[in-house]
Amino acid sequence: MSATATLHHAHSMTQPGLLTRIGLLRLCAVLLALMVMAPLLVIALSWGTVQTDIWAHLAQTQLARLLGNTLVLVLGVGSSVLVLGVALAWLTATCQFPGRKLFDVALMLPLAVPAYVMAFVMVGLLDWAGPVQSQLREWFGRGVSFSFRGTGAVIMVLSLVLYPYVYMLARNAFLAQGREPLEAARVLGHSPLRGFFLVALPMARPAIAAGVALALMETLADFGAVSVFNYDTFTTAIYKAWYGFFNVQAAAQLASLLLVIVLAGLFLERKARGDARYYQSARRKALLHRTRLNGARGWLATAFCGLIFLLAFGIPIIQLLVWVGQGAWQDLDERYAKLVLHTLGLGGGAALLTVAAAFLLAYFKRRYADAFAATLVRLASLGYALPGSVLAVGIMISFNHLDDWAAQAQTALGIPVQPVFVGGVLALLLAYVTRFLAAAFGPVETSLERIKPSIPEAAAILGARQWEIVRRIYLPMLAPGLLTAGLLVFVDVMKEMPATLLMRPFGWDTLAVRIHEMTSEGLWQRAALPGLTLVLVGLLPVAILVRRSGR
Repeated sequence: MSATATLHHAHSMTQPGLLTRIGLLRLCAVLLALMVMAPLLVIALSWGTVQTDIWAHLAQTQLARLLGNTLVLVLGVGSSVLVLGVALAWLTATCQFPGRKLFDVALMLPLAVPAYVMAFVMVGLLDWAGPVQSQLREWFGRGVSFSFRGTGAVIMVLSLVLYPYVYMLARNAFLAQGREPLEAARVLGHSPLRGFFLVALPMARPAIAAGVALALMETLADFGAVSVFNYDTFTTAIYKAWYGFFNVQAAAQLASLLLVIVLAGLFLERKARGDARYYQSARRKALLHRTRLNGARGWLATAFCGLIFLLAFGIPIIQLLVWVGQGAWQDLDERYAKLVLHTLGLGGGAALLTVAAAFLLAYFKRRYADAFAATLVRLASLGYALPGSVLAVGIMISFNHLDDWAAQAQTALGIPVQPVFVGGVLALLLAYVTRFLAAAFGPVETSLERIKPSIPEAAAILGARQWEIVRRIYLPMLAPGLLTAGLLVFVDVMKEMPATLLMRPFGWDTLAVRIHEMTSEGLWQRAALPGLTLVLVGLLPVAILVRRSGR
């Protein structure tokens, strides 16, 4: 142990009450991990009573279709985002063509578009009564007709929204490689294309795999987009079991199947990555040299990037603005103001709670750099991989049990029996914190790692108590990271549909719920105003990601 660490240890042992605070910190970390694990355990235990009639009905009518649709969706979206993300990342990172600097940033903007907003915009545009088919019938006769409701349409919409996950991570990986590996491959006699497949692509494999995994997690968790297309998946089946059969137990058992699929995907991704390591050593000057695409090749690259940007961001934004201008703005009334206030209130409250939990977790991991701390952090961060519908079912069942115990206590005390947990904002906020804790933990942990241990150690030696060190050193230095984490959670909560739809208190409709109500009735124009609001707010975290990516 170093002299500084020895002094710090001796001082910490003499501080009054510090051992109690350390124990409290450990207890908070354990509670956060249990908060994430409790819904999963409840869902796993839901098989104690099998809903025979409902499962017989599902097996005869829907189960095979649910499994088939989920498999096709995963394979289709996974391959599409892989091709689109890697191709666009390679072009913008290593090639020079007209408009490259613009597309370098613009191709990340589709992250601001919720999948369900993209879905109803595309359906409104391309469906039989939409402007595209109507114009085609005017030009070529009434015989022109096609359907935009099948599996291909769902895969297209989700791929356009989710490819930026792969694009962002793959682009950073290609930039980190520089030109030296490709130049070495060329010296060995390989063409640029062969060098890409033999050198650049394998070196970027971990980043690409992480991006595809994120896209697939979002695909499995999606409810809004697939419901717009009436495309049955496990998330829609969970919703129907809850609100159609009024059977939370059956919803929990369906959620457990979806949970098994998600966990299996995470295991396979880790297994495929294995113990492989990819080392890169590129000088900064190597990043400044890009392959210039002249003539037709350059304009072809521009056209490809421009087409993807228009489909994924430009056209949806233009159509939303057109619908708002055609009359959707008339929904700007007192009810819409309440929707905005509910959305902002839930987003702000969840952001504060989640950032506080993320700070406690990151601080605990820094203070106890052992296997136990790492395990707790890993468990507490598991919620981001879980669909909102799964968490909603697990938390609702957990709160039902708590309300049963509370009712017994109220009866024993002679107090009128009233629900304490179910149907309140508390359950919904807990679902948000569980779902997005990992999203907040990343920026907070990154900022915390930049604080040298010698700074708080020096403060402790000078007599500062632990809470003073946190207040006067950690919090001011962590302010940018805490703000970034808060914005990310705030916008994610505003866009979250399944958990909000299943768990919201009576009368607590949000913008996402409003979009679901309007799209369920086919009123695409009425959904344009809340959709445009969510997209504009969603640009905040995208701007943060662009800035961090640029660094």
